[in-house]
Amino acid sequence: MERWPSGLRRTLGKRVERKFTQVRILSSPQHLKTWLMKIKLALDWTPNTNHIGFFIAKELGYFNEFDLNVNIIDPRDDNYALTPAKKVELGEADLALCPTESILSYKTKKKKFDMIGIAAIYKEDLSAIAVKKDLKIDSPKKLDNMSYASYNAKYEDKIIQKMIINDGGKGKIKIAYPSKLGIWNTIVSNKYDSTWIFINWEGVQAEEAGIDLKLFKMSDYKIPYSYSPIIAVPKSKFKLQKKEYSNFLKATKKGFLYAKNNQKEAIDIFEKFLPEDEAIDLRKSLKVSAEYFGTELDWGIMDSDVVEKFLKWLRTEGLELQEFGVHDIISNELLQLKF
Repeated sequence: MERWPSGLRRTLGKRVERKFTQVRILSSPQHLKTWLMKIKLALDWTPNTNHIGFFIAKELGYFNEFDLNVNIIDPRDDNYALTPAKKVELGEADLALCPTESILSYKTKKKKFDMIGIAAIYKEDLSAIAVKKDLKIDSPKKLDNMSYASYNAKYEDKIIQKMIINDGGKGKIKIAYPSKLGIWNTIVSNKYDSTWIFINWEGVQAEEAGIDLKLFKMSDYKIPYSYSPIIAVPKSKFKLQKKEYSNFLKATKKGFLYAKNNQKEAIDIFEKFLPEDEAIDLRKSLKVSAEYFGTELDWGIMDSDVVEKFLKWLRTEGLELQEFGVHDIISNELLQLKF
């Protein structure tokens, strides 16, 4: 339980507790009193370059400029016992960083939870299925009867099987479910043969460690994968607190574009947030990542055609039976609002 300063509730007819906690602080450098809305963002992984813009925005005061006090939740806090989306569902976070399909997954639960994606971190998919080259697996079909370390996401295992089938295999891969935060190490140690990685993170780590990887991208095997990661918010908050969330995106955009245009300075700011045992060339990782951050004009914007193709593919392949429209899953509205 978090403890807040006293006197932060307001009564408007009925006693209502604000969805965001108001925290009174002294703003620097003028020391003027102001009110900051507290927002909790749940990360999808330990801090990495997919998250750099959030940390830059926090450290350089961009969130404060928009009257926001942002708390970034690291999955190490609970050893990934709860996914980012689950934390939002339970009220432990206001925003989740997650793949597009997490939003769909939560809409199709027995007790559904309605979220919507409000911004994408990358303009293109930077993920891939990875295997070590010394395994001599030069195409997905050769993953038949091999092992795959899964994150246990709703559609994940079926997507991998479809990739193998699309390449001419049978989709008979052995699925394992190790501890999420230790999955990459199971590939490095040869415990399992394959897993899903970010090319700009684990791909760079592998290169740094002298590990040669063979990568299979979804798009090369007729899988129109959507955006990952995206920023997701409960539909109720999206409707009721547009200004706050729009301002969050404005500040976040400033953070990511700062990282893109000031890479050395951004690394100096960000590197202290990495896990102590994380070995990676941040310069190389950020260089790969920054190319896909977008620009002042289009940062965060999601192409509805990209999402529609993925939704249609999931239905066509039988991975999802319920039908959803693009606007049930994503919205660019908050990226375009002006206050």
